[in-house]
Amino acid sequence: MRRSQGGGLRGLDRVNLKRVHTSCPRSTIDVAAKDDLNWSDLDRRAVDTVRVLAMDAVEKAGNGHPGTAMSLAPAAYLLFNKVMRHDPTDPLWAARDRFVLSCGHSSLTLYIQLYLAGFGLEVDDLASLRQWDSLTPGHPEYGHTPGVEVTTGPLGQGIGNAVGMAMAARRERGLLDPDAADGASIFDHHVYAMCSDGDIEEGVSHESSAVAGVQKLGNLTVIYDDNEISIEDDTRIAKNEDVGARYAAYGWHVQTVDWRQGDPEKGDYNEDVEALWAAIQEAKAVTDKPSFIVLRTIIGWPAPNKQNTGKIHGSALGADEVKATKEILGFDPNRPFDVAPEVLEHTRQAAARGREQHAEWTKAFEAWAAGNEEGKKLFDRLSTRSLPEGWTSALPEFPADEKGLATRAASGKVLDALAPVLPELWGGSADLAESNNTTMKGEPSFIPAEYATKAFPGHEYGRTLHFGIREHGMGSILNGIAANGLTRPYGGTFLVFSDYMRGAVRLSALMKLPVTYVWTHDSIGLGEDGPTHQPIETLTALRAIVGLDVVRPADANETAWAWRGALEHTDRPTALALSRQNLPTIDRSKYASAEGVLKGGYILSEASTGEPKVILIGTGSEVSICLAAQERLEAEGTPTRVVSMPCQEWFFEQDTAYQQKVLPRGVKARVSVEAGIRMSWDRLIGDAGEAVSIEHYGASAPAKILFEQFGFTADNVVAKANAALAKVGEITGHTTGN
Repeated sequence: MRRSQGGGLRGLDRVNLKRVHTSCPRSTIDVAAKDDLNWSDLDRRAVDTVRVLAMDAVEKAGNGHPGTAMSLAPAAYLLFNKVMRHDPTDPLWAARDRFVLSCGHSSLTLYIQLYLAGFGLEVDDLASLRQWDSLTPGHPEYGHTPGVEVTTGPLGQGIGNAVGMAMAARRERGLLDPDAADGASIFDHHVYAMCSDGDIEEGVSHESSAVAGVQKLGNLTVIYDDNEISIEDDTRIAKNEDVGARYAAYGWHVQTVDWRQGDPEKGDYNEDVEALWAAIQEAKAVTDKPSFIVLRTIIGWPAPNKQNTGKIHGSALGADEVKATKEILGFDPNRPFDVAPEVLEHTRQAAARGREQHAEWTKAFEAWAAGNEEGKKLFDRLSTRSLPEGWTSALPEFPADEKGLATRAASGKVLDALAPVLPELWGGSADLAESNNTTMKGEPSFIPAEYATKAFPGHEYGRTLHFGIREHGMGSILNGIAANGLTRPYGGTFLVFSDYMRGAVRLSALMKLPVTYVWTHDSIGLGEDGPTHQPIETLTALRAIVGLDVVRPADANETAWAWRGALEHTDRPTALALSRQNLPTIDRSKYASAEGVLKGGYILSEASTGEPKVILIGTGSEVSICLAAQERLEAEGTPTRVVSMPCQEWFFEQDTAYQQKVLPRGVKARVSVEAGIRMSWDRLIGDAGEAVSIEHYGASAPAKILFEQFGFTADNVVAKANAALAKVGEITGHTTGN
């Protein structure tokens, strides 16, 4: 069996011309190999060392994904040691190129490169793969391991994250250095991603990749590991599309680098690193399209018995196969985690190169800063996610108004007011801008000028984002924007369609990214569109996502304070659940200030005696119903407190004294009022509590009719309050109502 070992060139004649297939046009072209690649024997040995470390780490852990890490070893090493600009001694350097391992199951593909390049990982960390308290968890985790840019593992998400990072890089350039020549800004950087069959099969990859094509993201390169193997073995059992043609149709620049030429069963496998290098160089040269490189590999190569099978995708090779593979590669089978000192010395030169690049960049940055005082101030502020002094004075205040305003409309007015003072704040909608009120007045769209429309004029440095009808892609892109570091993104759709983007929302919570979700049409109050569009279980389902703040404001002023709370939290995402219908703007001269929103729940209207017998807890459009019910109960002689609870998460963060002040332990008669299921309210209302809720799907009718038919009325709240009072013995001897 003929094999080219050690990165594919040992024992082979070096050639001056490499074959690369491209989609511009989609034909075979000749690309001269770059002489400055300088692919040495130490580089080849380093690549083989990657394979050995991947096998050993999974073998020691007893589980994991060795196959892709073995076959992608040359590609990952090429990126980290020859292509990307980064400083391993400062993983957060602003000018670094970003790397996203979308196929996060192959975490060793990234971890081993972080070790070899000197990002802070050592062999012991690789040997602790998937173990408690290690720096090498089963999937890469943002904020946990230096050099990991995003948390990946749920397939397809990383592609969307990479698209978001590339978009953010362009927006950041526009904020800080818009007049620099193409490719000449100190804030320019490239985004590289690796993906697998699983990534491109997940629908979220389609959504985000289509956006990238429209955006013409020339700073994005994705390498697709086309090995035709998944857990269920041969991918042809479920997949037969031409992935390269698909990406060409999106508007990407597509190339194919085929290491499987000939018959792989006969050993016809040539890891032609120079061909991949040439393809990457061409990708970088194409600045008006994102680039997609189809890299045809054999998973698990060169394992003699398990390569090219599903068995090597997600399980250890076994001692015999590890031994045989090490012998093929020229390593001692009896020495696990064997790294030659000269190999490590060679690969750790990446840190020295990075420091040199960093120093050169710092000189250029200082020269830029000297001539851009305001730009330097903005950069410093954005780098720390700080808000400008006095920014809250821009937040609008809304006068009392019985007719009121929909909270979605109030949110739009808040965005208009914040636009001049928070240039880092940008976003848009999944084709629902008019309904979500997510377009800042007068702000251009973020779009290549040739794609701007009469309704949405814009340019490449614009501010208003358009995701099309792609909620899940929008979520993954927003995460990438936030992870890139300098800006604050928001994205909108209807609340019920947050289900389409739940995977991305969960990841933003897991990564603690300050993304703001603007989800409107928050209840049966949206009316005639009916049960398909009316969220019933959605608020409770979102509250179940650990680390996501769900805020449902009661009126326009609560909406302004909700935006303030969202922006002041830099370590978590926030979901704003906003109404379609108008809500009365509460008279704050009569009732408490909306500032209480920042504490999650607050006493909006105190009982006449100051000592309530019953507490009504409402959110959103139901708070005004609670106020009406309070008047009835007080008239009947029942001291009643109304608590507005826009955000349970913020409320539970308050100290016990404050929580007890708002909801005294001794007042057990409580009623929650929310146009959704009861499930997330039991902790607040307790065993004696009652809930005005909806435990079934909605219907198509005007909102007023639906609220009456489904019991969201002052009459029903009063009845529930009396029922709770009866439970605790405050009412005896007469009917309490239904």
